Amino acid sequence: MPSAYRVAAVQAEPVWLDIDATVDKTVALIADAADQGAALVAFPETWIPGYPLFLWLGPVAGQMPYIARYHANSMTVDGKHLTAIRQAARRHGITVAIGYSEKDHGSLYMSQSVIGPDGDVVLHRRKLKPTHVERSLFGESDGSHLKVVDTPLGRLGALNCWEHLQPLNKYAMYAQHEQVHIACWPAFGLYKGIAYSLGAEANMAATQTYALEGGCFVVAPTQVLSAEGIEIFASTDEQRALLTPGSGCSRIYGPDGSMLSKALDEHTEGLAIADIDLAFIDLAKNAADPAGHYAKPDATRLLHDNRPKSAVVTPGGLAGPLFPDLDDLADEPTAGVTG
Repeated sequence: MPSAYRVAAVQAEPVWLDIDATVDKTVALIADAADQGAALVAFPETWIPGYPLFLWLGPVAGQMPYIARYHANSMTVDGKHLTAIRQAARRHGITVAIGYSEKDHGSLYMSQSVIGPDGDVVLHRRKLKPTHVERSLFGESDGSHLKVVDTPLGRLGALNCWEHLQPLNKYAMYAQHEQVHIACWPAFGLYKGIAYSLGAEANMAATQTYALEGGCFVVAPTQVLSAEGIEIFASTDEQRALLTPGSGCSRIYGPDGSMLSKALDEHTEGLAIADIDLAFIDLAKNAADPAGHYAKPDATRLLHDNRPKSAVVTPGGLAGPLFPDLDDLADEPTAGVTG
């Protein structure tokens, strides 16, 4: 396992509500990250098909034109779109962390998958509790989705957006000795100047705190919102006033809380890149290992129920793997999607 390698956090605008075009853009960004020497590239929360800004702009009746479109442009775990991304990861020999709206029959979930350089999915999770109005569109998951996995790049984990404001969620991850964390965020152009808590400054502070508390590297990708993107969701001046163009803020932090990447302009699409060395974690945790020598289990402890929960339990249990083998999918049609 390499101790030192390069990581990249995407800062870009999805092709809003267009799964084919956004997957094509995803494949191009994977190639760009690989060309720049990255061993890991991370994409934002619900990058495919873009964060559902329409949920925040008015009453439910006004959201109805978007709902069917959002469902139709959400990925399934065994569909051609995720297969194309897995193929791109294998083709370029790079680990890809992708955030997307996952369609599971009639339900949607705010999901993250980490795909290894061989195209295999090494981590798949769903946001435990969507935030505020997100709960009108997305389902919840359970404690089995708070997990850290061993990979050739170290112990990797991921959370979405305001899961980084849930102290118990964070501690469940820290206790699994996470080394590299993917912190996925949308664009920060929502309610700018109205709700400080939704802005870049507050949420990047939470991201930086995660790195410092957990003694781990944090790769934080974000979305960009253009003026053209605003017009997709806003049909009145009142709605336009709730959205601000730009608002990208992708960052990479070290286990001491320092920012390792160069900041991109908030309107600019690109990659925030940094070279990391896992050996630095030992120095950071020498001062404070939150689940090790700096813990006080005699005073406070966390109960983490990591058992998967299902609405239906059958004697046969789980029916096969969630993700099919990539070679079994290689010959499936990918029309409209970059192979």
